[in-house]
Amino acid sequence: MNPIKPTASPSGPVTSRTVPTGARRSRPAPSTWLTTTDGRALAATWTEPQGPTRAVTVISSATGVPRGYYRAFSEWLSERGHAVLTYDYRGMGDSRQGPLRQERASMRDWAVHDMSAALAAGEARRAGKDLPLMLVGHSFGGNSIAFAQGVERADALLMVAAQIPTLQHFPGWRRHATAVFFRAWVPAVSRLMGHLPAWANGGGEPLPREVALQWCDWGVRESWAFSDPTMTPHRAAAAVVAPVHLWNVADDLTYAPPGAVDALASQFRNAAVQRHTVHAAELGLPFLGHFGAFRRSAGPALWSRWMDPLEAAVPALRPA
Repeated sequence: MNPIKPTASPSGPVTSRTVPTGARRSRPAPSTWLTTTDGRALAATWTEPQGPTRAVTVISSATGVPRGYYRAFSEWLSERGHAVLTYDYRGMGDSRQGPLRQERASMRDWAVHDMSAALAAGEARRAGKDLPLMLVGHSFGGNSIAFAQGVERADALLMVAAQIPTLQHFPGWRRHATAVFFRAWVPAVSRLMGHLPAWANGGGEPLPREVALQWCDWGVRESWAFSDPTMTPHRAAAAVVAPVHLWNVADDLTYAPPGAVDALASQFRNAAVQRHTVHAAELGLPFLGHFGAFRRSAGPALWSRWMDPLEAAVPALRPA
């Protein structure tokens, strides 16, 4: 790998990237549309159980990854009785409106408005039914969920490769590559092109200009968006008291190293936090990485490991 020419992942800068193939070829038709408080329409899909609904789950995507990438996991959860909501952030996937160069979405919009709209839909789905609400966040979907309105009302949070992806948490040469990525590469390409193309982001989907620039701004701060004064009114991590389980992947050092995941865990100081690590060898796989956790190749063997401790902490999540 060449550390001089960085590319990006949904969670942080890297020098090579295996593009999540499901993000490109798996795009379910929207079964519903969410409306944010500032009037944007977001494409979303409900994956419903065949039998009685026992829980409601909202999955928030990694940066540059559309909702279809989580289809296999959504279907697996639905078999366990979960009604599962996946959605595309504004400017992404089926939520894109018009040319990307004209899109003014920011990461702040994703966290404050889009995630809040998804949580509201989850709350509405369980209203009057006494169903637990679980939030699943992959990478950005986990490290920014604490800015969404109503996060403190969730019954459980499952975070996969979610972290505070700032410079000090990347080990060795990766820290230098991260600095080049945030301070030079992404700002230059985004301003030149009017957006961050997929080739400059290592794959996945292209990003709106302001999303890319805010990603860089947060990436060089001490504590990601938690250090941004404009995000202070929306900080709700301290209000979460539910079980919060954070998983890092042992071979995911460039995207979500353990220290970065630990840093995010420390934000939930009043929650019932548990930290977990998974090794690819435990699943009979040579490599898992940042995206492998949601692929069918990992599948139920890994997903059961995620759910077992959460179901022990929140018995209402258990399947019949």
